[in-house]
Amino acid sequence: MRSEELFEESKKYLVGGVNSPVRAMKPYPFFTERGEGCRLYDADGRSYIDYCLAYGPLILGHAYPKVAEAVKAQIEHGSAYGTPTELELNFAKKVMEAVPSAEMVRFVNTGTEATMGAIRLARGYTGKNKIIKFEGAFHGAHDYVLVKAGSGATTHGMPTSAGVPEDTTKNTIIVPFNDESAVENALKDEDTAGIILEPIMGNAGCIMPKDGYLKFLREATADKDVLLIFDEVITGFRLAYGGAQEHYNVAPDITTLGKILGGGLPIGAIAASREIMENMAPLGKVYQAGTFNGNPISMAAGLAAITELEDGRVYKKVNALGERMRRGLEEVATDLGIEARVYGIASMFQMYLTGEDVVDYQTALKADKDLFLSFQQELLKRGVFFPPSQYECNFISYAHGEEEAEKTLEAAEDALRGL
Repeated sequence: MRSEELFEESKKYLVGGVNSPVRAMKPYPFFTERGEGCRLYDADGRSYIDYCLAYGPLILGHAYPKVAEAVKAQIEHGSAYGTPTELELNFAKKVMEAVPSAEMVRFVNTGTEATMGAIRLARGYTGKNKIIKFEGAFHGAHDYVLVKAGSGATTHGMPTSAGVPEDTTKNTIIVPFNDESAVENALKDEDTAGIILEPIMGNAGCIMPKDGYLKFLREATADKDVLLIFDEVITGFRLAYGGAQEHYNVAPDITTLGKILGGGLPIGAIAASREIMENMAPLGKVYQAGTFNGNPISMAAGLAAITELEDGRVYKKVNALGERMRRGLEEVATDLGIEARVYGIASMFQMYLTGEDVVDYQTALKADKDLFLSFQQELLKRGVFFPPSQYECNFISYAHGEEEAEKTLEAAEDALRGL
């Protein structure tokens, strides 16, 4: 098999044969040659209905024509300038129109950079040091938040990374998700600058906030003069045009964005009120910089992508398919007598192979991750690609349709029956 040959060769040059741990699969990952619509095509000529979608960015699907055209047009004018452009100005205006709490924006290159910058900004603005994060949440692979993290760090058994000094994380307070009393206790520390969270935990599978929990966090932080940071790298432009903060009607102090914002190209963004943002250099003392910040190709792709989302037709379709998928997976598991829980919202979903409700990281860990990986492998054999981890989320794109949903549910039933 060509993918197997490529993997064996890659192991000589790339760590573990991959460039990100979440791409590792046993016995080996398939190597992609191209993506089109809702499908990936591998080096062996097989195609897969794709629910990974590059871990979330591709809400329009692979090689969406208007995004591709925007990238082609921009590359002819250059790939990087190191100077301001009208394109990034126009894109910033668009983001501010979409995201309820955004009055100013700083574009960066990744979600990791966005959360790192947001935490630095919160500390610089408040003059405080400590950050509260939730157990199992993943906010990028930087030292301050790589403590009891989700995503690949959980899948590969490394919730806390080697190489992260204790002094770096001594100001990071970990609390369980959906636990109000734990947050109230943590907020007693007067040196707390902010709380950072995924409004929906998309890096521990797909863990939903309990009713009223986000509003509780908004009120609790406001009472203590602590900044509320929504990490909307996954949920931004996914739940709604204005993200989770629009959907739940809860406005954070700082928002981080990524994934969908870039239309499939690398991007990140920090957004907040003018008062907070003007603490960043060159106006303020909080330093953040990057050679590729506001990269014109990412700006062009992102602007084309979110413009397609404005009128709501994309959300109407993908959200209906998301509901179809969640309901269908529940019915399949029930019919087969398999203990499972299916969670999600809009175009996000995940199935946990457990008989216990999943409300936080600890209950997520009780799901049978080995059985899930077997399920994922069986789906691959049937032409369906779920991310290779119990602790990742599945996504639906505008390119998916009823036919793909039906084929996926048939494959899921067949795969689960064979386990």
